[in-house]
Amino acid sequence: MVQKICFVTIGATASFDQLLQAVLSGEFFQALEALKYTHLLLQYGKNGKKFLEELGNINQHGIEISGFDFNTKGLGQEMWSTKAAKDRAEGVVVSHAGSGSILDALRIRVPLIVVPNTSLLHNHQVELAEELSKQGYLVHGHVDDLSSALRESEAHRKKLQAWPPNSHGADPSGRGLAGVMDEEMGFYD
Repeated sequence: MVQKICFVTIGATASFDQLLQAVLSGEFFQALEALKYTHLLLQYGKNGKKFLEELGNINQHGIEISGFDFNTKGLGQEMWSTKAAKDRAEGVVVSHAGSGSILDALRIRVPLIVVPNTSLLHNHQVELAEELSKQGYLVHGHVDDLSSALRESEAHRKKLQAWPPNSHGADPSGRGLAGVMDEEMGFYD
């Protein structure tokens, strides 16, 4: 059976319980099932494990659910797991609107739904999500209607804009966020 993975990241620094509740809702599982997703992988942060435990069953609507709190090596492997391969259909990344996570997903060129955490103080996430959505790089999602964003991302994958290419030919992705930021700022080795 061909896998299709939805990877969700809430970030490492702030809890985003509303996003976890939205992706673990019956409505979201129905949307995943309708779009032929087979796996839901959650990076749920320091307090999110309780949501998986409350769900109980690790299989909802035929979708296998797994998760972890934090990966000290970054989320590159999990994001890459959403890319198409011989045994996988292309999936999607659902992310909080932190700039590091957005840049990582854009570099990998996977369909991306960005959901701003509107409860944060001095929140820049809404503006970032709106602008990148307007430019065609991602889908701006909302916790109160994430199923619609998932359906929109399926259509969006056909017109996904490539993140601006490297201007000097080197691939900073092996250096993680630092490499991406160096590239974007014009710092070269």
